[in-house]
Amino acid sequence: VTADSPSVPRSELATARELAERIGIRHVVVRTDEFDNPDYLKNDGARCYHCKTELYSRVESLLPQLGVPVIASGANLDDLGDYRPGLTAAAEHSVRHPLQEAGFTKADVRAVARHWDLPTWDKPAAPCLSSRLAPGLVVTPERTRRVEDAETYLRTLGLRDCRVRYHDGDLARVEVPTADIVRLANDDVRTALATELRRLGFKFVTLDLDGFRSGSLNDLVPLELKTRYAK
Repeated sequence: VTADSPSVPRSELATARELAERIGIRHVVVRTDEFDNPDYLKNDGARCYHCKTELYSRVESLLPQLGVPVIASGANLDDLGDYRPGLTAAAEHSVRHPLQEAGFTKADVRAVARHWDLPTWDKPAAPCLSSRLAPGLVVTPERTRRVEDAETYLRTLGLRDCRVRYHDGDLARVEVPTADIVRLANDDVRTALATELRRLGFKFVTLDLDGFRSGSLNDLVPLELKTRYAK
């Protein structure tokens, strides 16, 4: 089951469909309405909890017609080492995590996928587009689309691991691997990048000198919320 909403990049949905067809498994795309939930939109640091609650509620309603007894997620052991309020929602809906139960890390998952000759074995992680918005910045379809278009442009420059973090004031903070920072700071590339992101609606474009860091916006989540949703 793949959820579809304004937080899901079109390329990710297409990849999910292609992979399911390649494997030969039944694939259901369900529309989720987290963008109708004010608690999700306010993006106070618990956004992922509300998103997963919506997703698992929708999937639960599908179980009888799908003929399966339980929801299984793709969470692995590495997901336990970060702030993941979605795991709290999973526990509330009795979701199983087979990869965690089998002791699989992300590296293990990639190794098995490569052994099975799946084209996504080395695919960069692609969290939902809403995760690019800094806590406290209201989530809107316009902002998630802006992020998607900005990251699509970065990939045209040959970048695989990249993020465009969206901060208050329509500021884009671009994260790329440290080895690529110098290339993006080159006058021609920098000018073209800034021009494109301003065309998309960003007013300020910055390049993070610390480089790409998965989940870097979690540093802005209040400790109180991290404690409440700790798993």
